[in-house]
Amino acid sequence: MPATTGVQLTVWEIGLWAILLMCAVALTVHAVRKSVAQGVHDGQVTLQGPRSHRDLDLIKEPDSVFWNIFAGLVVVVPAVVIPALASPAVGLLMLFLGMGAAAGAFTVGRKMEQKRQSKPENRPGYSEASARHDALLARWQRYELDPAKGIDFPGMSDVNVPQTAALVRAIQEAQLCRMTAGTDYPRAVERLDVAMAEAEAAAGVSAPQLTSD
Repeated sequence: MPATTGVQLTVWEIGLWAILLMCAVALTVHAVRKSVAQGVHDGQVTLQGPRSHRDLDLIKEPDSVFWNIFAGLVVVVPAVVIPALASPAVGLLMLFLGMGAAAGAFTVGRKMEQKRQSKPENRPGYSEASARHDALLARWQRYELDPAKGIDFPGMSDVNVPQTAALVRAIQEAQLCRMTAGTDYPRAVERLDVAMAEAEAAAGVSAPQLTSD
């Protein structure tokens, strides 16, 4: 039965509305996912900060999601309603296309996020652990590269000393965890820190000696 609204669309116009609809839906889903993911990340960080900062993030994030959804609906709703005025069947087709685009965008976004998180450098706490790891390696290298320290603390280079041997293993473990996804890198760096302190204590390195470098 023909529509009585007087709205007439050609096949090309329907195709353009379909493309516009799918692009708008995909971009909206992507923007909302990004806002939510960013909010989760910011929330994990700001939980350690002042309460006022946490409150601002909790207010800001829902606001961002709302405006992303609103901006998407400004395009999505007309892209469904206008073809539906020309033909209910076309409107139904648009609705299914929009749902398919949303499902596809969500699936692709989830796979991309999983791929991003699988990279070692994108693990939670990686930046802090990496900086601490580098500082510990620099501290260890002073005993290896400074002849004076090598003479004063020979035990730091002697793997026959149990504490030094444990330190070497901790260094290797931390390096492996740094390059391997799915490992507890911050925990490995924590063990390295403990092993370093124990090796230094066994070698006779005093606290004043450590702080003076």
